[in-house]
Amino acid sequence: MNVAIIGCGFIGEKRSNYLAGCRLTACADAVKERAIEFARKKPGVEATTHWQEAVARPDVDIVVVATTHNALAEITTAAIMAGKHVLVEKPAGCSAQELDPVIALADEKKVVVRVGFNHRYHPSFIRAREIVASGEMGELMFVRGRYGHGGRRGYDKEWRAVKELAGGGELTDQGVHLIDLARTFLGDFSQVQGFAHTYFWDMPVEDNGFMLLKTPKKQVAFLHASWTEWKNTFSFEIYGRLAKLEISGLGGSYGIERLAYYKMLPQMGPPETTIWEYPFADTSWDVEFRLFVEDIQLGRQPDAGLRDARAALQIVEKIYQGSSL
Repeated sequence: MNVAIIGCGFIGEKRSNYLAGCRLTACADAVKERAIEFARKKPGVEATTHWQEAVARPDVDIVVVATTHNALAEITTAAIMAGKHVLVEKPAGCSAQELDPVIALADEKKVVVRVGFNHRYHPSFIRAREIVASGEMGELMFVRGRYGHGGRRGYDKEWRAVKELAGGGELTDQGVHLIDLARTFLGDFSQVQGFAHTYFWDMPVEDNGFMLLKTPKKQVAFLHASWTEWKNTFSFEIYGRLAKLEISGLGGSYGIERLAYYKMLPQMGPPETTIWEYPFADTSWDVEFRLFVEDIQLGRQPDAGLRDARAALQIVEKIYQGSSL
């Protein structure tokens, strides 16, 4: 299958390296020089500044949408209308309501739309889901997650700090990843509490988001996403009645990816401990796109789709409603 990538920035570049054997034929970016440079490194790829041209090409089967958040839903809609399958980066739009017509259209046109929640496919999370599914941990009680970085000089002048382009701040950036991961283990949340605030950066969107989410079974996700984490941090803990899983690091500046399994002994006390480390390069992007290709070939609904993005955005919006930035 042939692919067009819309958005030639950091994520678009990363996506272009993991296409599972598909052929990149077109790219588009509003910045002409960036589109041309992107295509220069990919022989046979045609560049344009008009995403509509790339989406409409008859030789394109798949559209990857890696733009600012305010354009994600519009481009996804156009791609669906053109009969293309779509991988759209999270959060897939700026609001839950914005995704409703996109979901309806995808159902009508029977195309596959996957949302880029790539963290699901880190090896530590794949192993963690296997352990939870085995029943060894007993019933899950709660999860606790932290994800953050400290930004860089001028971060408050970048597009993520502009509400009209990003839809929100850290909650629509790393926060939706935490929400999505929590939902994969605990399911839907019926009660949402939280607080979003700007503590450090001079911007109209939040640099920190705190979440307390509860399922109908009283299972809880306690999550914190931060742009004032001066040392890049990722930590995700899953607590069952019989054991605990702890995932730390995502590779690179976040540290070596590591999964620890703490299994309660009958006499309690210090647990039986097993640790896996994944020091190799991040494979989540490759695994995700290969699953996307399988989704298309099998006519299968993706395990990370538009409804998952909508659920995450709905939680973010409830926190915004109760916060005063």
